[in-house]
Amino acid sequence: MKIEFYKYEGTGNDFIIIDNRDKKLKAKNPELWKKLCDRHFGIGADGLMLIQDKKGYDFEMVYFNADGNESSMCGNGGRCITHLAKELGIVKGKSVKFTAIDGKHEAVFTDKDTVKLKMNDVKSIDDNKTYYTLNTGSPHYVTFVKNAMRIPVNIDGKNIRNREPFKKDGINVNFVEVSTGNPPLLRTYERGVEDETLSCGTGTVATALVLAYKGLITEKDHCDIQTMGGMLRVWFKLTPKGFTDIWLEGPATFVFKGTFKI
Repeated sequence: MKIEFYKYEGTGNDFIIIDNRDKKLKAKNPELWKKLCDRHFGIGADGLMLIQDKKGYDFEMVYFNADGNESSMCGNGGRCITHLAKELGIVKGKSVKFTAIDGKHEAVFTDKDTVKLKMNDVKSIDDNKTYYTLNTGSPHYVTFVKNAMRIPVNIDGKNIRNREPFKKDGINVNFVEVSTGNPPLLRTYERGVEDETLSCGTGTVATALVLAYKGLITEKDHCDIQTMGGMLRVWFKLTPKGFTDIWLEGPATFVFKGTFKI
C-alpha cells in the first residue's frame, strides 16, 4: 500500500504529516513512525503527525516524537498541520479549530504562510532559583546561561532530562541567553527526539512566559525569541491567576511531498 506524506518545517523544527482521515493507518505504530523519522533510513523528521477527523472540530492532530511514541503537544507542529489542513481544503477560512492530546486549540493565519496558534493557559511556574519548570502542553525546564552558543546542549540537556525527578517521564530542556539590544536566544533539547532541535514551539512559549514572570522583557503582551531555526513570537496576558490568551506565531513552511510503501 502506498501512503502519501507531506514534509513541513516551522523555524527548522521539521515534521512528516499524513492525512489519515480515511483511517488507513493505525495510530499506534511506533516502529513505522520511528523508521520514517530516521534521517538515514527514512524520510527524516523531528516528529510525525496524523490529520484525523474529529466531530465538532476541523480535525484532530495526533503527534508522535521521532522515537515513534505518541507525545504531548507540539507547538510548531500545530502550526504546520494547520497550514496543511488549509492546503488540503479541510479548512476554508483564516481560522481553525482542532483538538490535540492536551485539548482544543485555535489557530489563525496572519498571512499566507504565518500561523498563530492558541495554547492552553499556564497557571503556575515553579521557581527553583537556578531553573524554572512549567507545562505549556509539554513539560519544560528553563535555565538562563551567559553564552547559549557555547553550551553543549546535547550533553547538558541529556543529563538534565535523565536526572531525578525528570527521568521517568522526561522533560524538554531550554537554555536561554538574554543580552541587551537582542532578542533572547534559545536552544532546546527535546525528549523523544533525544537531541537538540532547531526550534521548539512549546519550549519557546515556556521561555517567553518565564521571561515575563521575571520581568526581563519590555513588551507587556508579547515576546520575540530567536531560536536556532528562526524567529518566533509569543503573545500572552499576565493575570493574578497566571498566563492566559497565549499564542505562538511564526512561519509554517511546506518542504515537499512524496509516498512510501508499507
